[in-house]
Amino acid sequence: MPNQERGVRRTVVGLIVALTVGCIAYRLLVVGRLEHSSLLFIGLPAILAIMTVLVAKPVSATGTICMVIVLGLCLASILFGESMGCLLFASPLFFLVGIVTGALIDHSRNKSGGNGTALSLPILILVLGTGLEGVVPGAEFDREDTVTVTRTVASDSGRVRQTLAETPRFDRPLPAFLRLRLPVPGAVSGVGLAVGSRRVVEFQSGGHHPGSLVLNVAESSPGRVRFEALSDDSYLVHWLSWRDATVTWRPTAAGDTEVTWTLRYRRRLDPAWYFGPIERLAVRLTAGYLIETAATPR
Repeated sequence: MPNQERGVRRTVVGLIVALTVGCIAYRLLVVGRLEHSSLLFIGLPAILAIMTVLVAKPVSATGTICMVIVLGLCLASILFGESMGCLLFASPLFFLVGIVTGALIDHSRNKSGGNGTALSLPILILVLGTGLEGVVPGAEFDREDTVTVTRTVASDSGRVRQTLAETPRFDRPLPAFLRLRLPVPGAVSGVGLAVGSRRVVEFQSGGHHPGSLVLNVAESSPGRVRFEALSDDSYLVHWLSWRDATVTWRPTAAGDTEVTWTLRYRRRLDPAWYFGPIERLAVRLTAGYLIETAATPR
């Protein structure tokens, strides 16, 4: 058998083995309720990368690892279509881990003239060590976060309060970032700003996993209202858990109203250095959108 043909077959077998191991590892993470941890978003691509190098022994570790990750993401998008939002935002992290792992192995090969296999285990141990956030108690950053957005609404404070007391209408276009396969609001019910008043917001995630976020007015005073999250069975809980939303408003000297919307939530995805900024951006855009739709008179 020519060396080239043998190399092609070895690569194909390596791809199959790596993807199979990746699927098994993913199912084990799900069974262990670790699908939101760094072990999934850092450990899994590292395992794919190392298995590819060990089995396929490719000429370019980096290129072949990237190919395996692309195939894995494509298969995942077919099998877990409702998770496309997570896959979309996690894919850069997958490629980062794969490229760094492949580059280290390729560098070792070029320098020593070996196949880089001896370096695979130390790299795997190092990468998996960084993937313990959300797995080992204490090996995680603070999950509680708060985002505040302030906008000036061209209306008097009385009309702003009246609008807040009405059933929210989310009929304006969402910011582009929030349309990237994330759950979007649908039917809404509930009126009033008195303590005990409720809002129920249904969320759809590409036609999958519909669920509702239930909010209750926990505090209400002139120029201030706080909505407390009672329950949430929408797909949003895979990303974060809402705590509460505090809205304040006050008249400005120009006769407009300054509205401040504060959202408190708990991050559910690790690692924090990667998903933390992404979730803060999404929550900031959400707060601004809520001011435009739920606090701005039509």
